[in-house]
Amino acid sequence: MLDRRDFLMKMSATAGAFSLIKYDSQQFWTELADADARVSALSAEDVARNEDYWIPIQQAYPANPALINLNNGGVSPQPFVVQESFMHFNRMANDAPSYYMWRTLDAGREPLRERLAKLGGCSPEEISICRNTTEGLDNVIFGLDLKAGDEVILTKQDYPNMVNAWKQREKRDGIVLKWINFELPIEDDEAFVRKFEEAITPKTKVIHITHMINWVGQIQPIAKIAQMARSKGIATIADGAHTFAHFEFKIPDLGCDYFATSLHKWLSAPFGSGMLYVKKDKIKNIWASFPNHMIESEDIRKFEGLGTRSIPTEMAINTAIDFHMGIGPARKEARLRYLKNYWAKEAEKISGVKLHTSLKKEYSCALALFSIEGKTPGDIASHLETKYKLHVVAIEWENIKGVRVTPHVYSKLSDLDRLLEGINDLAKKQASK
Repeated sequence: MLDRRDFLMKMSATAGAFSLIKYDSQQFWTELADADARVSALSAEDVARNEDYWIPIQQAYPANPALINLNNGGVSPQPFVVQESFMHFNRMANDAPSYYMWRTLDAGREPLRERLAKLGGCSPEEISICRNTTEGLDNVIFGLDLKAGDEVILTKQDYPNMVNAWKQREKRDGIVLKWINFELPIEDDEAFVRKFEEAITPKTKVIHITHMINWVGQIQPIAKIAQMARSKGIATIADGAHTFAHFEFKIPDLGCDYFATSLHKWLSAPFGSGMLYVKKDKIKNIWASFPNHMIESEDIRKFEGLGTRSIPTEMAINTAIDFHMGIGPARKEARLRYLKNYWAKEAEKISGVKLHTSLKKEYSCALALFSIEGKTPGDIASHLETKYKLHVVAIEWENIKGVRVTPHVYSKLSDLDRLLEGINDLAKKQASK
């Protein structure tokens, strides 16, 4: 394989094919290669704290001076190079859609599958390209052969779309949902495993696990939960919406039978791009939600019978992978955790502020939730947006109440200083009442 500097110089030499007048992608790859050379001897953690290195990456993303985006956990903006790539393929497709989409661009689907599989550490024959985590997991949730009385274990903190999918199966097919409720954060692997294990009965068929709980950024010890489930012959489904390209792991190491993610979050791929992993020997067990001619096949492509889809979106995922690898997964993870800790550790010191996310590496990365005593999540979010032009998200879901803050690699320390100023301002006002 090319080392990172050779890769970046190659990208610089070929970027002209996608360049637009508004943004010089060739210059970006050159600047990133130069920045990489300056920090090549440093550890990922040292690079995470080197602000000069991150300048070209910050400049590679769109930025609205009227609003600081700290809700990248919802959906990330795309770097300019990814936007250019999408527009290039979109223009090509529009020249003669049925020709260029189905005869030319669609041929790029298999190389893309291979790249995603390599990033996930699995076989290309286990990767299906879809539009988001919900679509990927719904294929599994609605495709599993479950009968009335079969039990599925999930938690009150799981994502609403997945909760509602299971509720529909409960209503339609008579399966039984067994609920676990967590008080987060938790910094004990065995506490998670024990909670799931205690809910198991002889009728349990599936355990649904959210790899990173989106409300608070809690990372669950998914490999240990899956290992316990596997020892009892129970299938495991992993919601990886917030983990793929966020921090380093290989999908097979999780030990789950099924895994899905959204590529428009931490990979910064085009909106409406996702990925489904199904363990090879499990593919035949799932009925596809959008069936094609491979109804009972063991081929992962049976989950891609969507009909006409946005092929330019899919092809531009390649550029998002280039961008991700240009930084390096280890550096990216270290930077994301550094940004979270930068603001969260200081916020925790402010009187009246409570952090609802662990600061331990094993249990969190970029995403965190905080609250201010006496203020509703809506009050806090409104204050930060109105006075400080910060876009965060108010969370009220089950037993979780607070404001979620999610920086990305383009976030600046000055953005987080402004966040701390806003939190401190509101906390002081509340304390003086």
